[in-house]
Order: sequence, then C-alpha cells, then structure tokens
Amino acid sequence: MKQSAISRSLRIYHAPGRAAALDGFYRRFLRPGDLAFDVGAHVGDRMLCFRRLGAHVVAVEPQAALARVLRLLLRGTPGVILVSTLIGAQAGKAELRLNTANPTVATASTAFIAAASGAPGWEGQQWDQAETLPVTTLDSLIATHGMPAFIKLDIEGFEAEALKALSRPPRALSFEFTTIQRDVAAECLGLLAGLGYRHFQASLGESLSFALPAPCDATAMQAWITALPASANSGDVYVSLEPERLG
Repeated sequence: MKQSAISRSLRIYHAPGRAAALDGFYRRFLRPGDLAFDVGAHVGDRMLCFRRLGAHVVAVEPQAALARVLRLLLRGTPGVILVSTLIGAQAGKAELRLNTANPTVATASTAFIAAASGAPGWEGQQWDQAETLPVTTLDSLIATHGMPAFIKLDIEGFEAEALKALSRPPRALSFEFTTIQRDVAAECLGLLAGLGYRHFQASLGESLSFALPAPCDATAMQAWITALPASANSGDVYVSLEPERLG
C-alpha cells in the first residue's frame, strides 16, 4: 500500500479540530463504560473518539498496513481490542480487493467495484491488489466480546452481508451507504427493520450532522436515499432503539 495514501488519510481524518466534532456527535450514542464496535476502522478516527468518550472498543480493520497504523495510534492505550478480519454473513474466507492509492475503499464486494466503474466521482479508482482473509460475523464478535451499545459499520458495499449475521439489535448502529449502491442501502434498511429498529436518521459525507429534521421510519429513509443526487456520493444511516438519540 502506498505510504502517501495512508498519510493523506491521516491528514484528513485526524485534522485539527476534528476530534472535538467527532466527540460532540457520537456522545449521544456512547456513555463511559459502554462497548462499541468500529467495523472498518481505517485510520482510527472513530476508534479514538469512542475511547475518548469512555467506551471500550473492538476495532475491526483487515488491511495489514492500516492495522499497523492503528497500533501506533494506540501506543499502548488500554480499552481497545484490534481484530484483523473481514466481517460477513458467515465465517470462512473471502477476498479483500485493495486500492493501494485509496485504502479507504478496500472492499470484499465485487458488486461495489462494478458499481464504481465509470460512475461520476469514482473516476480512476483501481483495485490493483487482493488478499484472501478470514471472515467472522457480528454475532461471533458479540459472543466473544459482549453486546455493544453502538456499532459503526463502514465496509464499502459489504454492509448488508455483515448485517445478515446480526441476530440481536444493539442500542444503536450506523452503516455507510453510497449513491452507486442504493440497493445495498435498501437491503440494510430491511434487515434493520427486521431486527426491530423503527427510528432512522442520516448524515451526508463527513458532515457529522443529521440531514433530516427528525427521525423517520425505514420506508421514508429508503425514499430519501433514492431521491439523493449522485453527487451526494455517500453518507451514513443511523438507527436507534431510542429515538431521542437521533434528534
């Protein structure tokens, strides 16, 4: 993986002032002593935020180069467990496709790569390396580490596969969506509604603010995502068993 690409991610996601914005946004989801899963930890901005808020963290990052960065960022900080596997619908092995110029978009989804091909805003992206890695499930993580209060899920088009192996709802959860794969977002919404979630919000890009004036149900959230222009590119859907957390 290109060191310049990792350095760029570190500059973006650990920019001055960003930690305070992250803490202010995620404080609604986590209290001291809670457990959080950061699935797709990348360069650890959310992982460190969750820890600053007093949560214990399981950080999942399968890319070896990024896992090394996470270990350096932690520098012996207690309360964080690093897991270097993929998260999917069933245990086994899968191929992770690497974009060495843009490690943010490494993916185990061939459909994600196909959707990005030729799409506006995705020009020039190349998945030029691959490695076969072990796969575990959210239910297995819960069995090992306990039920989290919050799960952040950002795994580039593989979110629905991960949610297929979640049998109990945590208090709150987020998943990334993209406008090139609105079908994956729709599948995630259906799975989460099936788990009992009735309250949905969204945040576009890295705005760290809610885009809707109030929480809505899964059907309204799907309609909102469908109506987004392609230029919106990506965002995160937030769900909670407690609607006041999404105000």
